[in-house]
Amino acid sequence: MDLGQWLSLASICLLGAMSPGPSLAVVINAALRGGRNAGIIAALSHGIATGLYGVLTVTGLAVLIASSPTVFLLFQIAGGLYLIFLGVKSLRSEGAGPLTEQQDQDARGAALSGFLVAFLNPKLAIFMVALFAQFLRPEAPILEKGIMAFTVGAVDGAWYCLMALLVSHPLFFDRLQQNSRNIDRVFGVILIALALTVLFRALA
Repeated sequence: MDLGQWLSLASICLLGAMSPGPSLAVVINAALRGGRNAGIIAALSHGIATGLYGVLTVTGLAVLIASSPTVFLLFQIAGGLYLIFLGVKSLRSEGAGPLTEQQDQDARGAALSGFLVAFLNPKLAIFMVALFAQFLRPEAPILEKGIMAFTVGAVDGAWYCLMALLVSHPLFFDRLQQNSRNIDRVFGVILIALALTVLFRALA
């Protein structure tokens, strides 16, 4: 893979990451509730899950997810239910409130949310298969495959880290936290609406 091809791959990955969806809501919510560190952890975990799909794609396993109706359906249902769980949790939230030292250091919840919202999205497998089909050569060495998988994860994680840093910047953070209860409710409605759309399409 030459530099031009790599730049094309990275650009497409960036455009895919920039498209709004539940992942952005989860990362922003983590930053508002747990501070900059929690937002970055959620972003990096999302990037790791995306990179894992990249590894699965170059090793051929993601083709199973994308081509098997049963496996794809199970992933869709699991992803939809998880989005509903996050949505209900946001709707029942009392707001973030002032950050405490414990909140700022609590990484487990942010990491799990960031990872699962990506990993339980079967459309990511389809995107990877379609994307890598344009760039992956059958005779490509393992190093080239590794670079491709790393690129998709790194670009994804970097974009969401940028979003977490922007949201947690003092210029925006205090105002956003003051309205965190309303923001949580908006996030909850968005996530549940997305979940119902996913489940409706999966079960229709």
